[in-house]
Amino acid sequence: MIEKIEPLGTGTGKIVYSTNDCEDILHFSQAEILDLFKSSGVILFRGFSVTPIQMKAFSEKFSHSYLKDPTKGSLDSVDFVNSVDTGMGASAAHTEHGSSPYQPDVIWFCCTTPAQEGGETLFWDGIQLWKEMSKDTKQLFIDKKLKFTFEDVPLNVLNQWVDCGETIDDCKQVLDQFENFNYQINEDSSFSLKYLCSAVVKTKYGNQDAFANFAWTAHARGWEIFEDGSKFSEEVVDELEKLFDKSTQEISWQAGDLAMIDNSRFMHGRREFKDNRRQLFTTIAKIFD
Repeated sequence: MIEKIEPLGTGTGKIVYSTNDCEDILHFSQAEILDLFKSSGVILFRGFSVTPIQMKAFSEKFSHSYLKDPTKGSLDSVDFVNSVDTGMGASAAHTEHGSSPYQPDVIWFCCTTPAQEGGETLFWDGIQLWKEMSKDTKQLFIDKKLKFTFEDVPLNVLNQWVDCGETIDDCKQVLDQFENFNYQINEDSSFSLKYLCSAVVKTKYGNQDAFANFAWTAHARGWEIFEDGSKFSEEVVDELEKLFDKSTQEISWQAGDLAMIDNSRFMHGRREFKDNRRQLFTTIAKIFD
């Protein structure tokens, strides 16, 4: 039973605290945590001294399958646990795997060592962003689909990303199941991919409209944004910058912290940090309804 809970920032997020030094995070029931998660969308568990191995064990109470991430280094002793810190720069707002149709429902983060300064994980409520967006910008995202393209993706990398099997025929069978996902097989057996999606999604819990996507990170990387090849106008950039600045929430990490984030509702990112001591691990999964 949860005995101590406080708000996390000014939004719907919650902090669940340990009430004694030896409290085991695994003692919580699935139903108790899932009920809180459905309403809050972000839960930070603090004081439980969680390790990456315990994070994976706890996530198994809620998850029916896990997703791979070929862009992050793996923790060899535990399947589907990856290191987050492939660099020390800031990370713009995004949903996990938001540039692909193969997206997790939930992201877990476990901090073993926080940065001495900076490195906070940031998060934004897509429901709030959509509600506060101007009518004209809303209409832009309703009218135009986002476009993400990837050229010359090797079969082994694609398999790590989409888990589509070891052969080209295996991959074709899996890729053909996704809507708005086109691919071409190149002469060297690599794949060229194009994924179209809306910037506005329905949340897993509550079926509400949420601005939860990969568009702002695509903008930060200088990519084309929309299916017609266009990018954001200066007016849209200015509006989104103000919306993100206004609604930023953060997790200032402590060692042993565990966070659980609804990927259908919240985007996340991070502040830059200067030292290389920060250690943050993640696992991403499809969650039970």
